[in-house]
Amino acid sequence: MLMQNTLADRRQRLKSIIGGSAGNMVEWYDWYVYSAFTLYFAPIFFPKGDQTAQLLNAAAVFAVGFVMRPVGAWIMGIYADRKGRKAGLTLSVTLMCLGSLMIAVTPGYESIGTLAPVILVLARLLQGISVGGEYGASATYLSEMAGKDRRGFFSSFQYVTLISGQLLALGVLLILQQILPEQDIEAWGWRIPFAIGGVLAVVVFYLRRGLSETQSYKNAQSSKEPRSSGMTLFVKYPRQAFTVIALTAGGTLAFYAYTTYLQKFLVNTSGFGRETASQITAAALFVFMLLQPVAGALSDRIGRKPIMVGFGILGVLFTYLIFSTLAGTKDPFMAFALALGALVIVTGYTSINAVVKAEMFPAHIRALGVALPYAIANTVFGGTAEYVALWFKQAGIEYGFFVYVTVMIGLSLIVYLRMKDTRHHSQIHED
Repeated sequence: MLMQNTLADRRQRLKSIIGGSAGNMVEWYDWYVYSAFTLYFAPIFFPKGDQTAQLLNAAAVFAVGFVMRPVGAWIMGIYADRKGRKAGLTLSVTLMCLGSLMIAVTPGYESIGTLAPVILVLARLLQGISVGGEYGASATYLSEMAGKDRRGFFSSFQYVTLISGQLLALGVLLILQQILPEQDIEAWGWRIPFAIGGVLAVVVFYLRRGLSETQSYKNAQSSKEPRSSGMTLFVKYPRQAFTVIALTAGGTLAFYAYTTYLQKFLVNTSGFGRETASQITAAALFVFMLLQPVAGALSDRIGRKPIMVGFGILGVLFTYLIFSTLAGTKDPFMAFALALGALVIVTGYTSINAVVKAEMFPAHIRALGVALPYAIANTVFGGTAEYVALWFKQAGIEYGFFVYVTVMIGLSLIVYLRMKDTRHHSQIHED
């Protein structure tokens, strides 16, 4: 009987992890479609000008979406702590659906003038609220559902599905590039992936309604701990909150530099065609995705700290070299190797950052503790990565961005070296 209960428990955990991960994939597909198709829709929403200027406008809107992520993290982190992880996940995908459908149907600048970029901004703000809440709710849900001995492995699937969402967005782009003439994609084809995202989000809404709630949340509801709030977080847990901000800064900047910005860098700096740049990015991201559970499982054996320290050291040593070499290469295979090398390094952050943050906070404030400090750092450093990179390029000092990324990774490395290994000091208690 005990064995049957154990097997049933494992099946339920696995079902919940798969369900939570699948929803996370659709959320991030909707978020990344914007970046994947920026090269095509930027001329539709903004006045005519040179390509870099249009990309700057689109990157600015991308960054604006990040401004709402702390707001979404605050509101929905509290919601997930008070109403449940399942409730938070369901609400976040609803907001993402609305944002995607707004972008899909909005006319261009030539039709409605400045109203077009205004609606684009509003849609991205809505999606920013959604993603701000999604990260904390999904990181908390997966970490609490995983079980003590496999927590690093299973929680790493947050980034597996995050990256698979990005790959799905790129896959849709590659398919459209094969079946539609470029002028059709520029005219109307770019709307297709946003419509797909809206439909998939509706499917995920019903999927998430059937998820099980975590035991950690149930235990927190019966405790006498204070209710989750922003004041409680920064007054009672300031060290943990500011540690999350500091450890996230370098990692999130590196992640966005080598994922969302990479495709544009290959076109705008290296000189590759848009289709070739998409293929290079997709191939590198696919391998990157497969590495996440490997590094997550390794952290279950040797600890979280060595993995993060490895990212910090390698990032400081090789970021400038990778970027500067990538800028000058014309060989797509060399570009792939360099991009993959960078993503292998970043795996030391992406694979375990969610579980590290979740293990730092008690259950009654965990979703907010994971989401809000992360969203603040993500807005300041991740959301502005493309804009800062393009600003440096337009100013004629593109190498300044390479230095900037290196310095921020170095600052986060100091935090990694000083913090405790959360695998051995976890606040997640399942019984």
